[in-house]
Amino acid sequence: MVQKFVYIFFIGLFLSASLSAQELAATISIQSSKVDNQVDAKVIAQLQTQLKDFINQRKWTSDIFAPEEKIDCNFFITIESVVSQNVFNAKLSIVSNRPVYNAAYTSSLLNMQDANFTFKYQLAQPIEFNENRVQGSDPLQANLTATLAYYIYIILGLDYDSFAAKGGVPYFEKALNIVNNAPEGAGITGWKSYDGQRNRYIFIDNFTKSGSDKIHDVIFSYYRNGLDAMSEKPEIAKGALLNALMSLQEIHEASSSSMAVPILMQGKYAEIVGVFNSADKALKKQLLTTLSSIDIANINKYKEKLE
Repeated sequence: MVQKFVYIFFIGLFLSASLSAQELAATISIQSSKVDNQVDAKVIAQLQTQLKDFINQRKWTSDIFAPEEKIDCNFFITIESVVSQNVFNAKLSIVSNRPVYNAAYTSSLLNMQDANFTFKYQLAQPIEFNENRVQGSDPLQANLTATLAYYIYIILGLDYDSFAAKGGVPYFEKALNIVNNAPEGAGITGWKSYDGQRNRYIFIDNFTKSGSDKIHDVIFSYYRNGLDAMSEKPEIAKGALLNALMSLQEIHEASSSSMAVPILMQGKYAEIVGVFNSADKALKKQLLTTLSSIDIANINKYKEKLE
């Protein structure tokens, strides 16, 4: 009887752990070569470990994720300079990927860089984040976790949008909440509409402002009706992909200052060429017209492969 009780107890613990399985399978890399002579290596090593735990061990949604369902993502922090004691200027690069149904590859959901990342960190500093008190007690310390949490909710929003129509809206709203309550202080930038032409305010505004439904529909259509359907209904899937890209063109032309369109197109060249390489000439012609608007940086490469 005792053995049976112990067995049931441990099964219960296992099930409890499974039911609270976290959402992200993130890697964290910190490059500090520019400041190695100014910073104790222990500080960088501890920061990397703490951030990995913060991102991967925290529960960010109320949903249950099986291990194979966790979102593959990467955070690369490049420390550019030491502003003052324990205060760093850095660049943050964020990449997240999504598996494609019945395919052996993943598709990029997010691939971007944030150059306005200033934060404070020292040995034994706790890594904390409270959605109800984003600013924390020290703005520069809080800016570290607020910025990471913001991008985590962007990653979640994009991933959920790609699997269910407007499924990511609650997570974009959480990112918006961080923007609206972001840390304020000397050296902290990226949270205000006037902080340059590319910032966190503008990016989340693209997904949450009135009339933003269209971009959520585009993400769903591109992935679920397009990429995920390629293995079973390739011609219908290509049509869905083209329609999604044409909708992105409409969004871009309605607001050429949109951050979302160029960022969503980042890293899509090989994927789009792979899908449309065997398409008929009329479809390719329409595709190139669309791409000349939304991915002008790569248009010559597209023409080489698709004309």
